[in-house]
Amino acid sequence: MGGMALERKPLTMTDHNESTQNNPTGLACSIGPVTFGQGQLAVIAGPCMAESLELCLEVAGRMTEICKELDIGYVFKASFDKANRTSAGSYRGPGLEAAFPWFQEVARQSGAPIVSDIHDPSQAPRAAEVLNCLQIPAFLCRQSDLLAAAAATGKTVNIKKGQFMAPWDMGQAVEKVRAAGNDNVLLTERGTTFGYNRLVTDFRAIPQMQQFAPVVFDATHSVQEPGGLGNASGGKRQYAPMLAYAAMAAGADALFIETHTDPDSAKSDAASQIPLDDMPALLRKCLAIYEIARKP
Repeated sequence: MGGMALERKPLTMTDHNESTQNNPTGLACSIGPVTFGQGQLAVIAGPCMAESLELCLEVAGRMTEICKELDIGYVFKASFDKANRTSAGSYRGPGLEAAFPWFQEVARQSGAPIVSDIHDPSQAPRAAEVLNCLQIPAFLCRQSDLLAAAAATGKTVNIKKGQFMAPWDMGQAVEKVRAAGNDNVLLTERGTTFGYNRLVTDFRAIPQMQQFAPVVFDATHSVQEPGGLGNASGGKRQYAPMLAYAAMAAGADALFIETHTDPDSAKSDAASQIPLDDMPALLRKCLAIYEIARKP
């Protein structure tokens, strides 16, 4: 099994006075050469959807340069299929077979490891031929067969916390991956459903979930308004940087941000993606807060 093995921990959460130190259990894993959970900031970023090879190459190239300058580990992310679009008429993406050659070219030109989400156990073996990390979408985080299939590939598994899940219940999702023989697992916090078309972020979830695995904070999905536009999801991208800064102060091991050269024209999550030109300043501030939060 490739990557850095997690030390097994009991799945019962400690009481609600648990330590708020950064990653108090010291759990770690890796996506390719990028380590999560050992005191160096990592970033997962890319366009929400793999709209074209050109877009993927431009975003990956710019992000690789930015993260190299800041000494931040970088992983490229884009979806080949958005299987949970609000409307049946919405474009879902290029599909697995069309997108995977793009991902291979992105990896070749940028050197960045690649993560994308899968939605069905049958996709896992094919995805593992190209991806360094298989992502489990938030709505599917309890799907045992999907978790087991992703784990069986030996690739890192990033499980996004369901909007309907308590942080401490995500330990069971981690255990499903471990039970299939794979200890290289991440959890991602992306907000919790609050009434209709709204999400809120409880930053206590970060240290609570770090008892099970390193924790990534998803700044852009946390400002989504699911179905908020009627036939599409809305969002308030102006709040994503604020949440990213708060997550760094709360001790998140890594940051997940969707970014696009022209977010308003994006084919998915147009309202919440961050303009690529804004990423250097945003990450510079995130890194400064991350380093302050880790001082004794």
